[in-house]
Amino acid sequence: MNKVSPFDLLLGNAVMKIVISVVSSVSLFSQIKNVLLRDALINKGKAVGVALSLIVAGLLPCAGALAEALPSVRVAVLQFGTVNWEMDVIRHHGLDKKYHFSLDVTPVAGKNASAVALQSGAVDLIYSDWVWVNRQRFNQRMFGFSPVSAATGGLYAQPQSPISSVKDIEGVRLGVAGGSVDKSWLLLQAYSKQVLGKNLSEVVEPVFAAPPLLNKLMYDGKLPLSLNFWHYCARLEARGFKPVISVDEMIRGLGIGHQVPMLGWVFEEPWRQQHSELLGNFLKASREARDILLTSDDEWLRIRDLTRAEDDQIFMALKKGYRSGVQLNFGKAELDALEDLYDFMLREGGTELTGGADKLDRALFWITTADAGVKQVDDREGP
Repeated sequence: MNKVSPFDLLLGNAVMKIVISVVSSVSLFSQIKNVLLRDALINKGKAVGVALSLIVAGLLPCAGALAEALPSVRVAVLQFGTVNWEMDVIRHHGLDKKYHFSLDVTPVAGKNASAVALQSGAVDLIYSDWVWVNRQRFNQRMFGFSPVSAATGGLYAQPQSPISSVKDIEGVRLGVAGGSVDKSWLLLQAYSKQVLGKNLSEVVEPVFAAPPLLNKLMYDGKLPLSLNFWHYCARLEARGFKPVISVDEMIRGLGIGHQVPMLGWVFEEPWRQQHSELLGNFLKASREARDILLTSDDEWLRIRDLTRAEDDQIFMALKKGYRSGVQLNFGKAELDALEDLYDFMLREGGTELTGGADKLDRALFWITTADAGVKQVDDREGP
């Protein structure tokens, strides 16, 4: 009877481990490489022949099929941004698998870092605003945009403040997040011109600062007013600060009667042209994740730690704020409204905001189709 050498036993165990791993991983190729590179295993008896036969005849095609089954969608998001909640819902419910892709999320430190990641080809999509996309297209850097989040945030006053409307804010210090061309600040200026008949910068003292610092100044009573992003506003409202006017109310006060988006998924046009169905699948998974957050209180309890809510009141305010900010529809009527909004923003922000683009490029907006892929929202035919 032939004796089994210790070498054959070791190799047999190695082959079995590879066989088992292929069921749960597509990393088989690297394992095969390691086996084949071990010169000591070459020409060492029947076990080698069996191992190589299994790899070539059976496991390799299987691994290739697994590797090709789910294409990856690479997404860059701010490390602590609220869009991470949506990414977590996609993963937890397996929505990427449901829509036939594998979600690959890269956390980044800031908006500029996400733009660099997209422009360098390190990721396929980022979460940004359509004004940036419009500016890029004006400079022949072709990106596309799919709406996700409506224009949100608002102006808040101290809890005991006598200020109740924009008419009451003359002569006060007003904290502004995002800088001099922040979209909310531009919209507040446009709205104030209609209400006050004056340039807002002439009647208030703007204080530009980072969002967390603005909230701290409000908590400490060192600012009478703050215009901040929605999740910081939610924390103010939960602590009893007084809402003066929301960004949505500013927009409606300018005569724009439709909900309009500000943020969404941004992608390069060449990538969209090559991967239309994949993009459509990602957008469907993204939409389904938002629908879950819109309707399921249990889901919010599951992701509570991700929200970083300090207490129950802040947690409930964040849930309410998120739900009110989801862009529910986007069609030609919303696009027309957005074009009107851009005119207001152009007048207030000038070339510092637009980079010289004096018109909204209507061709930059994309939504999912009923079957597969994406389509332009504009009534013109897309490429």
